[in-house]
Amino acid sequence: MADFWTEIYNFAQTTTARIGTKLLADYGQLKPDFKADGSLVTQADKWADQEIQNAIYDHFPSHDVLTEEGTHVFSGAEWCWVIDPIDGTTNFTRGIPIWGISLGLLYQGMPIFGYVHFPNINQSFHGYWYGNSQSNESNGAFLNNIPIHTSKDDPSNHHCFNLCSRSTAALQNNIPCKIRMLGVTTYDFLSVATGAALGGVETTPKVWDLAGIWPIVQAAGGVFVNLGEDTPFPLQEGEDYGDRSFPTLVVSRPELIPTFKPLVEFLGKR
Repeated sequence: MADFWTEIYNFAQTTTARIGTKLLADYGQLKPDFKADGSLVTQADKWADQEIQNAIYDHFPSHDVLTEEGTHVFSGAEWCWVIDPIDGTTNFTRGIPIWGISLGLLYQGMPIFGYVHFPNINQSFHGYWYGNSQSNESNGAFLNNIPIHTSKDDPSNHHCFNLCSRSTAALQNNIPCKIRMLGVTTYDFLSVATGAALGGVETTPKVWDLAGIWPIVQAAGGVFVNLGEDTPFPLQEGEDYGDRSFPTLVVSRPELIPTFKPLVEFLGKR
């Protein structure tokens, strides 16, 4: 099994590095179009999405793929990759350097491996999370191959909490940290995994925003708190995830759920 995970890691690393090199040439240069939901998309998103799909089908022909710019329906395949070719398209188009390529590998609908590459800032995160399975493999989270862990600190005005642009109503509840708004779902939550922030909330993430970071954040010690009626994982066979959002809070340790959840849980009910 170790050889399998080495192959998975090497594939994710080389594929995102190759895609990232091309995207850097387009960074800040492309005019975006609007999708039906009002979000932005560029030709670079579409190109990267197709390139990653082609690479997966070449290397892992038995694996299925679910992508932001392509197929949104989960087939029920045992192994499935969930792709966000550019997380942070607004940052990408406006010349803000935080944007990334996110890959999540799901087994029976649950993310167990994630890889997220941020070309502009030279940061690559990966992680393994086997949850309660009987796997003999070890959980782990890494930034540029160095282990990462969430913070054990208590909230203060010297610590950070991340909001998305649709979560600003939470500011009326006096969050006990400095607020940061980074514009990228994956980076908002990965900064919790590194200990840079104690928590973060996203009001409208899709499964492709969450799949790649799901194993990394949990392996680093973080906790996902679902704020909506439905949980994103495991994916359900035949479900269309194109227009389904999963309001989510992430905190650095379980003890902080009572601190932050009451301040943001209303976001999941709007």
